[in-house]
Amino acid sequence: MCDEEADGEYGARFLVENHAGLFAGIRYAIGEFGGFSMPVGGRTFYPIQVAEKRICRLRATIRGPGGHGALPMQGGAMASLGRVLRALDRRHLPVRVTPVARQMIEAVAGALRPPSSWILRTLLNPRRTDAVLALMGERGRMFSPLMRNTVNATIVRGGEKINVIPSEIFLDMDGRLLPECTPDDLIAELRPIVGPDVALNEAGEPGVVRHGPGSASPDMGMFDLLAGILRDQDPGGIPVPYLMAGATDGRFFARLGIQTYGFLPMRLPEGMNFSRLVHAADERIPVDAVEFGARAILEALRRFGRARSVPVS
Repeated sequence: MCDEEADGEYGARFLVENHAGLFAGIRYAIGEFGGFSMPVGGRTFYPIQVAEKRICRLRATIRGPGGHGALPMQGGAMASLGRVLRALDRRHLPVRVTPVARQMIEAVAGALRPPSSWILRTLLNPRRTDAVLALMGERGRMFSPLMRNTVNATIVRGGEKINVIPSEIFLDMDGRLLPECTPDDLIAELRPIVGPDVALNEAGEPGVVRHGPGSASPDMGMFDLLAGILRDQDPGGIPVPYLMAGATDGRFFARLGIQTYGFLPMRLPEGMNFSRLVHAADERIPVDAVEFGARAILEALRRFGRARSVPVS
């Protein structure tokens, strides 16, 4: 079942947990996101996903005095909810420079001329990362989630009647962890933002609703093969390793020691804001991009099957 957009419960996860033998001897997989063209500083880069952030869904519990809706109420759970939402909107989680993010940024910076190369490398200085991201504008949206854990408030549950002030509100948050981080790391980073009165994973509280662990470090054994295909398809293109901000079915296959590469190549027209189109109402790609990717995938199958040049341990 192709249910990646529904968390992969009955597709990849089911196969890994119940039919792991089907994947015996498999070391690499081709996944969904990577290989698209990305213009930076007058050069064209092709990020190949070698790692992905991990899902960490949290539920915060906010409490306060309840009562009748006809009576004035200040400082209740609703007021605390507003404060928490505002704090989440205004503040960033701390910068963490992971090996994969460093590798990607160094590769991109190495192909650029000053001052662009200097600016990009400054991202790797945690004290200056946010200032550089702000300077990068729209382009910073791609790099920002690679430099920190992230969390977004997505669902609020509270109150049952319009004339009753709720004494308890649940706030669901979609957290994404860098490869080497744990749910405890995320909660520790959130605590100074949400404040001491918001329950996060305390005894008896829901806390971590879901956490999907994955591989801490990527196996780069097939990267050069995939990069070579992109160079042949677009001689001016520069393949670079990529840490994906979202999650794919690859997180399940990682449990079996399988390295997933995000490799669905697309050469996109200049000016097309690909990141803005993903999951948008008008999500689309050009026909030329599909044809470019089909040729690249076919060549990947041919080269891997014919040469067997990737070392196997």
